[in-house]
Amino acid sequence: MWPFKKKTFFSEEEKERIVQAIRQAERMTSGEVRVFVESRCRFVDPMDRATEVFDKLEMQKTRQHNGVVLYVAMEDRQFAIYGDTGIHQKVGMDFWKQQAQNLKGFFSKGEFVVGIAQCVKEIGASLETYFPYESDDENELPDDIVFGK
Repeated sequence: MWPFKKKTFFSEEEKERIVQAIRQAERMTSGEVRVFVESRCRFVDPMDRATEVFDKLEMQKTRQHNGVVLYVAMEDRQFAIYGDTGIHQKVGMDFWKQQAQNLKGFFSKGEFVVGIAQCVKEIGASLETYFPYESDDENELPDDIVFGK
C-alpha cells in the first residue's frame, strides 16, 4: 500500500466526527465514501489529484462503481469531489457542483470539519437513494480518513 504520514490537521475528536459521518453515510447504502486530506495539492487542478487518489485507493474496484472520494489540500485551500461512474451517472454534474459550493461555504468560514461531515452526509444520502443497502452488501473500503503528505 501507498505510504502515508498522519498530519495533525484535526484533533482526535474532529477526526472521529468525520469517521462517524462516513460510517453514517455508508450505513444504508452499498456506496463507499473516502476522505483524503493532505497539506498541498501538487497538481494545478485538484480534480486531477482527486482522480489520482481515487485510483491509488482502488476505489474503482467497488462492485457497483459507487465510490466517492472527498479530496482536501488544507494549506492550499483546495478540494475536489470525485465520484465513480455508477454514482456520477445517477446524480449528474449539478449534484457535484452543489456539494462543492456548499463545502466552499463552510471552508470560507473556517468550518472544515463541519463542512466535510456535512458533505459526506449529503453524498451518503444520494448513495442511499440510488444504491440502497442490500443484505449481501459489505463495507468494501475502510472508513478512516487517509492522510497524505
